[in-house]
Amino acid sequence: MNWKQASKEIRTLNWLVLLVLSIAGYFLMSSVFTLGIILGGLIIIANFNLLQNTIVGAFGPAGMTRGRKKIILTKFYFRLVVAGIIIYILITRGWVDPLGLTIGLSTVVISIFCFGIRMVRKTSSEEII
Repeated sequence: MNWKQASKEIRTLNWLVLLVLSIAGYFLMSSVFTLGIILGGLIIIANFNLLQNTIVGAFGPAGMTRGRKKIILTKFYFRLVVAGIIIYILITRGWVDPLGLTIGLSTVVISIFCFGIRMVRKTSSEEII
């Protein structure tokens, strides 16, 4: 499987996982908890997509140069600081439940885990045949 196909599948899984978690939160938990799931998922999906675009852009035809490494690290830490500030504001103002936010921030990890399990199952089923 090439990177573009895998990336597209992971992005789709991100949204599906966020949808499932949000629906479960809506029916089982409070609105503050559900908002935490939704906002946490949106923050981490946006961060994941921006990181992917930065990395893909850095690996051009000339390869990775020292200047590009600094740009990647600068953008990474900038995104980390911005996400941290947003999370801090959401929690300290009481707009979201911290546990719900944590679950939402786990969206990409859950998606990648599901993708990995699917690839292992697909590979093992192809070996049997």
